[in-house]
Amino acid sequence: MTEDEPVVEPVVELVETAIGGEEDTEKPADGLDLARSLTRATARMPAPKAGSMKKRRTPPDSGTGRGRVSGARPDDRDPQLIDSVVSRMVDDHGWDTSLRVHGVMARWPDIVGEEIADHTTPESYADGKLAVRTDSTAWATQLKLLAPNLVKRLNQELGHGTVVLIEVLGPHLPSWKKGPRGLRDGRGPRDTYG
Repeated sequence: MTEDEPVVEPVVELVETAIGGEEDTEKPADGLDLARSLTRATARMPAPKAGSMKKRRTPPDSGTGRGRVSGARPDDRDPQLIDSVVSRMVDDHGWDTSLRVHGVMARWPDIVGEEIADHTTPESYADGKLAVRTDSTAWATQLKLLAPNLVKRLNQELGHGTVVLIEVLGPHLPSWKKGPRGLRDGRGPRDTYG
């Protein structure tokens, strides 16, 4: 058999001889008999020449894992501690400042003190501006006076320049704009809070 001859013809002849070459013709050949006769017929075929078969090579690091050899030294494939994996992920995504700010919001009473924390709640942080909601207008005024000291304290906790401004928000008050007709500068019912 040369390299130019197709391989299909000898295989077809092999199958025909395997099926037709059985002495016992009274029972039909099942899959096991067919496999045995194919095996006997292929054992009689000549072996291919040494250079005719091409070997398929994969690059050493093709993602199959065969090219890399595991050794005694630490590797990226080794199990990692969750602390190092999470800290690497935080650094890769730039979540460091956001996590520190959320940590401060969780420790708000420890940072500003119990009395201030009872009347204030940090709501949001964006671009160096921390929004803090108060429960009364008196505490809003008080917090505006304490804002420079709070900024200094928060920057000690978070790092210099993290909090630039504290935006003081007053309490949530009811809206007096009800119905289709309303006054633009209406003050609401004046005798209710008398």
